[in-house]
Amino acid sequence: MFRYLGPNAKIDDFESIISTSDGRFNRGANGVKHICRTGDEKVEFIFFDTHVLAYVKSALGYPAYYPLKPVEIKKPVKAVLMDLDGTSVRSEKFWIWIIQMTVASLLDKPDFELCDDDSPFVSGHSVSEHLQYCIDKYCPDKTVEEAREYYFKHTHHEMDEIMNGRGRTDAFIPAPGLKDFLYELKSRKIKIGLVTSGLYEKAWPEILSAFRTLDMGDPKDFYDAIITAGFAMRKGQAGTLGELSPKPHPWLYAEVCRVGLGIKPEDSGHVVGIEDSSAGACSIRLANFAVIGVTEGNIEQGGTLGLCHHYCSDFNQILGIIGK
Repeated sequence: MFRYLGPNAKIDDFESIISTSDGRFNRGANGVKHICRTGDEKVEFIFFDTHVLAYVKSALGYPAYYPLKPVEIKKPVKAVLMDLDGTSVRSEKFWIWIIQMTVASLLDKPDFELCDDDSPFVSGHSVSEHLQYCIDKYCPDKTVEEAREYYFKHTHHEMDEIMNGRGRTDAFIPAPGLKDFLYELKSRKIKIGLVTSGLYEKAWPEILSAFRTLDMGDPKDFYDAIITAGFAMRKGQAGTLGELSPKPHPWLYAEVCRVGLGIKPEDSGHVVGIEDSSAGACSIRLANFAVIGVTEGNIEQGGTLGLCHHYCSDFNQILGIIGK
């Protein structure tokens, strides 16, 4: 039963629950055999005799159900879908710091610091999901709209500092071995899609910075497809869908593969996704691709290790899994 989630999934990898959080499904009723959830409580799985559903909760009030299909890695691998923050570029600490400064501004407490337990909830999701979590925990009298104003104020200031050589030098560091890994995928004629839940205005300078550091030219020319969470919706400018649909929902990974790379769902077994966050692991799995998790993120902390086909500490291990 648990192999629906991943080939190595065990009952102890997930928390068993009696009912889904919305009350729609109950264990032992209407064909429901079992219900469990990830350690960060963001995604719930409902098991029937013939199928499994995944329920993705939403801090913003827009949850969704998705059918989950069993997946396996089939050779040859035709495409690799890669997360940006934490997987391709070691930038998660920077973005969590931005969220921390945002909460500090909301509280008017410059010395405020997030807790280690906050990690799965302030990385991997959309900006608004991160901020709503922090508001619920630290400042329930504030709104996500107020938080977004501070967030983008801090983001624009810090990005400007970085682009002018005055900001944090450790903000965007390419992951060890990234350059060789990407070139090796190219040599094997494997398509590469880059995926981020980050908005374009924060993601693109990060991608450019990493490619300049690696002396790899223009990322638009290198990657076969790149997808971001689009553009922020603010008064005076048009935004795009991107705050309600990113990870752990499947749409970013599904779209970059189907639309960006032209790979049909029936070939999903020839696609793997690489992630370091619990939200990202869920997103890949709900898009019905195999998950290769990488250490250094919050997959274990977020309770999603059972969704991973493999769990690797470096890109060389991943190349061995992908094969020629």
